[in-house]
Amino acid sequence: MKTQEKLNMTMLCDFYELTMGNGYFEAGCKDRITYFDVFFRKVPDGGGFAIAAGLEQLIDYIENLHFTEEDIAYLRSRNLFCEEFLDYLRNFRFTGDIYAIPEGTPVFPKEPLVVVRAPAIEAQLIETFTLLTINHQSLIATKANRIVRAAKGRTVLEFGSRRAQGADAAIVGARAAYIGGCAGTACTISDEIYGVPAGGTMAHAWVQMFDSEYEAFKTYCQTYPTNATLLVDTYNTLKSGIPNAIRAFNDVLKPLGITKCGIRLDSGDLAYLTRKARQMLDEAGWTECKISVSNSLDEYLIQDMLLQGAQIDLFGVGERMITAKSEPVFGGVYKLVAIEEPDGTVIPKIKVSENVEKITIPHFKKVYRLYGRDTGKAIADYITVYNETVDDTKELTIFDPMATWKRKNVYNFEARQLLVPIFKDGKRVYDSPSLEEIKAYCAQQVDTLWDEVKRFDYPHKYYVDLSDKLWDIQQCLLRTSQM
Repeated sequence: MKTQEKLNMTMLCDFYELTMGNGYFEAGCKDRITYFDVFFRKVPDGGGFAIAAGLEQLIDYIENLHFTEEDIAYLRSRNLFCEEFLDYLRNFRFTGDIYAIPEGTPVFPKEPLVVVRAPAIEAQLIETFTLLTINHQSLIATKANRIVRAAKGRTVLEFGSRRAQGADAAIVGARAAYIGGCAGTACTISDEIYGVPAGGTMAHAWVQMFDSEYEAFKTYCQTYPTNATLLVDTYNTLKSGIPNAIRAFNDVLKPLGITKCGIRLDSGDLAYLTRKARQMLDEAGWTECKISVSNSLDEYLIQDMLLQGAQIDLFGVGERMITAKSEPVFGGVYKLVAIEEPDGTVIPKIKVSENVEKITIPHFKKVYRLYGRDTGKAIADYITVYNETVDDTKELTIFDPMATWKRKNVYNFEARQLLVPIFKDGKRVYDSPSLEEIKAYCAQQVDTLWDEVKRFDYPHKYYVDLSDKLWDIQQCLLRTSQM
């Protein structure tokens, strides 16, 4: 990726990953196989679900892991690491296994989005970047999906590059927003690199550059007759902006037989102004003229404007999407859940906390999603130990792990595994879908959720349940940890 060409992303790690790695090396643990889960504890904005994203960048990172001589020299200068460990880093590469839930999948708290099985040093060193890419893109994809759903089928574009927290956040943020459902972006480089459709027309500076608003509009229509969207609020939207736009359309586009055009508003009472604009455009015969709006929008503002009868065809959403302003941290964590003995026996590990929500789910696991065969809707997610299988030809009793008396018998369902292999023995075994395929998959999977789960406020809780075997293992570890 262009923003990373001069940086070795292997060094984008928390320093303790290196001190722990050196410690593992000196303690003779470097080849000990470990299992780590990436998961999150709560959905941003109090929503009912999140959208998994960022896997492709994780794959690129894993495939390019290496330490340069400059990196080795820097680490030596810290006088903390033994020479044998530094020699080990010279030939460092990832040799483990990675499983992940595909990008675009709706996901829920506590279930692993990524599972890493690898020697201790390798698994530890990839923690920071793994969290960085999954946390960031899942956050933006989730926010974008909320905004797109609020628009109720109207086009939503990502307009946030200039307000993103850094270049990479703008570039991959546009990618994540596209996965979440946006139709395109204002970020040109995201189109060049990832194929996120980029577009744009004019800013207020264009209008101010000319002696009159009409001249600015006329010139733009002459230059881009098939893509004429005019910004009508530089001066007075209703008294000059829209009348001058109509005049330019009549003078330039009508003689060419062009009926498709647009106006954009970036300020004022957008619900009121778009209603008036629609009336003025229709009365002038420009019924196909699209009305787009921008100006610090989010899902709640969009929802409210539509309830007020706003006549809007397209929303350009910037800072509140690209920064996920209302809750700008996804909160994914990377926790050890098991270690493996030389004979292949998997030993579950648990992290205990006085905060119940921070207690981890131990062991190497599978995640199933249960779909009703009659409705196609997702019923619940079901986490099992890695060597368990779900027989979806038989009735299954599931229960809430936080309230075990809440039980449900599930029947006439299909169980699908969510985690898929990405790397095996350090080699990529996953063929990544195209970005268009990921976006389409996301829309299809969100559609499998009940409307109650998709509510913005007080959504219905979607249950992520544990198998009896996994529950018993967790409870046994909790009891023994207190001894």
